[in-house]
Amino acid sequence: MTEQQLTQSRDLRESQPLWLDSPRISVRTRNSPSMSHFDVIIVGAGISAALTAHALARPGQSMLIVDRREPVRGSSIASTAMIQHEIDIPLHKLQKMIGKEKAARAWQRSARAVLRLEEITRSLDISCSMRRKKTLYLAGDELGIRAMKNEVAQREKAGITAEFLSSEVLEETYGLMREGAILSDISASANPGQLTAGLLRDVVKRGAEIVSGVEITDLRNFGSDVVLATSDGKLLSASHVVFCTGYEFLKSLANKNHQIISTWALASRPQTSLPSWLKDHIVWEASDPYLYLRTDNHGRVIAGGEDEDDPEAFQSETKLKAKTDTIRVKLSKLLGKDIGAPEYRWAAAFGTTTTGLPLIGPVQGMDNVYAVMGFGGNGITFSQIAAEIISAAVNGGQDPDAELFAFA
Repeated sequence: MTEQQLTQSRDLRESQPLWLDSPRISVRTRNSPSMSHFDVIIVGAGISAALTAHALARPGQSMLIVDRREPVRGSSIASTAMIQHEIDIPLHKLQKMIGKEKAARAWQRSARAVLRLEEITRSLDISCSMRRKKTLYLAGDELGIRAMKNEVAQREKAGITAEFLSSEVLEETYGLMREGAILSDISASANPGQLTAGLLRDVVKRGAEIVSGVEITDLRNFGSDVVLATSDGKLLSASHVVFCTGYEFLKSLANKNHQIISTWALASRPQTSLPSWLKDHIVWEASDPYLYLRTDNHGRVIAGGEDEDDPEAFQSETKLKAKTDTIRVKLSKLLGKDIGAPEYRWAAAFGTTTTGLPLIGPVQGMDNVYAVMGFGGNGITFSQIAAEIISAAVNGGQDPDAELFAFA
C-alpha cells in the first residue's frame, strides 16, 4: 500500500460468493468522466453508494459514481443479504450505552428502513428476490431466557412488535431445541448483487455517470468545492462528495469505536431438503460467535458466522475451509439434518462499532464531504438509513436522527 492511497485498501472477499453467479448484476460504465466538475461525486459502487445515489438523484443535477473496481464487485457481493431491522446490539443493552430514548429511535429507524427498501424495490421493479420474512432470534450463551423476556418487553415499549417463544413452543412449531427465542417481523432477504445493480441502472437512466477503475488518492477543499485527485493524475471536483467505500474506509476516520473483523459464509446446493418454515424466516442466535441463516428462492440455505476480531483472518484459505466446516456442523445440528457439502464458501471483512450503530455524516475538518461506515451485520438496512441522512444533509436539511449515527 502506497502512502498516496487515500483509503485503506483491502481484498474484500475470498473464494466465490454465491451472488457472483447471478444474472443481471452487470452495470455499464464509462471509461472516463464526461466532465471535470459534478454536483455530486459518490466514491464507491456498492449497495450504500447505489442507495445514496438513488436518494440524491435530481433532475438537472450532475452525478458521478467512481470505484476502483467494477460496480457490484466489492463488499456488497459478499453479503448474505439478511435485511434485518434487528441491530447487532440488543435493544436493552443499547439502552445502557446511549439511553432509552435514543436506543428506541435507532431501532425504530432500522425498522422503517426495511419497509422503505421494500418500497424502493417495488417502485423501480427491481428483480432481486426481495421477500419479507420473520426473524427467529434464538437464545444462546449471550442471552438467556430472562434477558430475552426483558428484550421483548423493551421492544414492546419502543413500539416494536416482538413475541417470546418458550422452548416448548419453539420445539413444537419449529422443531428447534433451544431454551427460547424471540419472533419478530419487518425483516427481509434479497439478492444483493441484483438489488445493487438495479439501483445503479436506474440512476444511470436518470443521468448519473459510473466510471470504474478510478482510485481516489487525495481530496481538498477549495472554496465551496471539493477537489479529488485520482491515481492517474487527474483532478475532479464536486459541490458535494460522499464516500461509500464499505470497509476500505478513509484513513482519517479510523477511531477506537470502529474496527474491521472477519466473517465466513456458505451456501448449500439448490433444492436442499430443509424444514418448510425456513423459507419464511431468517434465523440468528444470541451467541458469540453466532450463527445466522436463511434460504434463497432456489432452495439453498445460506449461513454465516464464526466472526473473528481480526481484519486479516478472512484471507486465510485454511480458515475458509475450517470456518465453513464449523458453520456446516452447527447448521446441521440446529436443523437436525446434514445439508451436505456446500456449493459456495466465501469470507469477507466488515466494519463494526462499539454500539452496533453505523457512522454516518460529515467528515470532520472538511466541508461538503460525507462518509458512511461501520455497518456491521445490517449492511443493507443501514445503507438505506445512510442514504436518507446524507440526502437530507446534501440538500441543506437535517435528518431528525442524524445525531444517533454521527461520527462525533
